[in-house]
Amino acid sequence: MMKVKKGDLDKLGLLFERYNRPLFSFFYRMCKDSDTSEDLVQSVFERMLKYRESYTGSGTFTTWMFSIARNAHIDHYRKVKRRAIPVEIDEERLEVEEDETAIIDQKEQKKSLLEMALERLDEEKREIVILSRYEGLKYKEIADILNTTEGAIKVKMFRAMKELKDLVTTLSEECSYE
Repeated sequence: MMKVKKGDLDKLGLLFERYNRPLFSFFYRMCKDSDTSEDLVQSVFERMLKYRESYTGSGTFTTWMFSIARNAHIDHYRKVKRRAIPVEIDEERLEVEEDETAIIDQKEQKKSLLEMALERLDEEKREIVILSRYEGLKYKEIADILNTTEGAIKVKMFRAMKELKDLVTTLSEECSYE
């Protein structure tokens, strides 16, 4: 990124190759929409180019990148909210997921339950879990992204994991009754 900052814009392509999948994964887990996730990944790289002068190199690159990603996600949903586009739950999708859950093996069922539970967490908790468990960021890096303390992230992560566990248990019980 330091080379991009100095004007070697070809290096942005290397960064894209290395980080587009983790960014897509982050966005997809946040919004469950492939097209939106792809658009947001592009937006992050556009912003990285636009704001390259703000990169200092003092923290980790991924912290800076996920800060931009988080802001892009927030900005996107502010625009969507202003347009008053209703967010609807796709009932057919939920029915298909329930049918598939009955067919797949136990390991896949647990993974499916976890994903469903993750979707039910509020956005802040889901974001912290995704950044920590799926993207592999340290609590300090997440704290830097969210502009808070590492201690606050630890507390939020503990609460999010407890709620996630409770949701998985509830969903598991619901599935066993069906």
